[in-house]
Amino acid sequence: MSEFGGKKASVVSLYGQVLAPDTFDPTPEIRELWDKVYNQMREEFGEAVFRSWLKPMALQAAYHGTLEISVPTRFMKDWIQTNYVMRILEMCAAVSAEVKRIEIVVVHGHVKTDETEGSALQVPAKANVNDMAAQLDLSSPLDPRFKFDTFVVGKSNALAHAAASRVVECNVPFNPLFIYGGVGLGKTHLMHAIAWELQEKRPEKSVMYLSAEKFMYQFVRAIRAQDTMTFKEIFRSVDVLMIDDIQFIAGKDSTQEEFFHTFNALVDQNKQIIISADRAPSELTGIDERLRSRMSWGLVADIHPSTYDLRLGILKARCGQIGREVPDAVLEFLALKITSNIRELEGSLNRIVAHADVTKCAITLESTQEVLQDLLRSNDRRVTIDEIQKQVAEHYNVRLSDMHSARRARQVARPRQVAMYLAKQLTSRSLPEIGRKFGGRDHTTVMHAVRKIEELIAEDPSLAQDVDILRRTLTG
Repeated sequence: MSEFGGKKASVVSLYGQVLAPDTFDPTPEIRELWDKVYNQMREEFGEAVFRSWLKPMALQAAYHGTLEISVPTRFMKDWIQTNYVMRILEMCAAVSAEVKRIEIVVVHGHVKTDETEGSALQVPAKANVNDMAAQLDLSSPLDPRFKFDTFVVGKSNALAHAAASRVVECNVPFNPLFIYGGVGLGKTHLMHAIAWELQEKRPEKSVMYLSAEKFMYQFVRAIRAQDTMTFKEIFRSVDVLMIDDIQFIAGKDSTQEEFFHTFNALVDQNKQIIISADRAPSELTGIDERLRSRMSWGLVADIHPSTYDLRLGILKARCGQIGREVPDAVLEFLALKITSNIRELEGSLNRIVAHADVTKCAITLESTQEVLQDLLRSNDRRVTIDEIQKQVAEHYNVRLSDMHSARRARQVARPRQVAMYLAKQLTSRSLPEIGRKFGGRDHTTVMHAVRKIEELIAEDPSLAQDVDILRRTLTG
């Protein structure tokens, strides 16, 4: 390798594709060296490490005993320098003693292609990102009903709502924002609300919202069309990327890898990422550990199961939106009986209103029970208090007899309160009946337990998670 001196040059990939406007024509000796080392890295470090960290490396320049290697993000540079650069230098020195140093540099605006030929695209201008995304059908449409002013805030969703509002108002210290909760609790509503508000208050920002399923579909389509570079450049050029229901890419290794690199590229450019899922990042099975770790970097905000007061507030707000008066007794009945999710709750209200319009009859408690008899049957609480007590005792590792005892020690009293709360939520038993099943306690004791657990759910994420796990276990 005789010509190792000279000035620094622009980016060129291993196989010579131009990655920046200027050109760098490596000598045959340098090309051969890098070719050998590049292939050796794949063999020595393994395919998974190679694809995740080393494959995007490109030969930037060769000068004064130094090989300058470019990568697309600062995060990738730091990781390679910490974990791999010394071994890469040893590999290069073994081929040519002239190589004394490896320098890793960040070159924004290029992504190394998966193929061995063809040019990488330059980053599109920001103003064109939304137009390109729309042209390629990448973004998902936003529902005009899902805005901040139609989102009813309660204890169970206050943190997620506050975080979503702050993302819109200013640059936030947490990235990504990860929102999770069960089906129909308002995750998608908040995601749409953020997108609508950003379009209105910060129109200069390019915002892309889509489901994880659509992200996967569009990525596969880009691969089949042999146009992955356009896909990559669009997603890595947005200011705000919003991915809904990230759990749907579980087990999809190629899609996860692409999202992983997109995530790194955006964070490295200080762009905002917002993600939603039905579970916390640490509980997402089928998702690669490194991706779960990155999704936990910022703020993780959960939406708890709705309380009775929140459900009632949502129903009243919905009545105001559609301009209909519905008796309080009917709304209270619905809030008490339809507890599974908010979507089903609003759907039940729409059904009774539509039935009243068609039949020209007034909305009453009796007509509501008749119209919704199928829905009420599916929501009928068939869980027994005995099952609840047994499950809670096992979960907290206390004796089943403690559910009925007079002991007031915290390690016993709190699980007992949780069991009373679940008995109120998951059975049709009255408060006095529940009290009798817990050692003959008064109904006011049960009321206190229910209120206490509702307050703690909003304040203590650990307890909220326990209650959610127990609820899911008991309801199958």
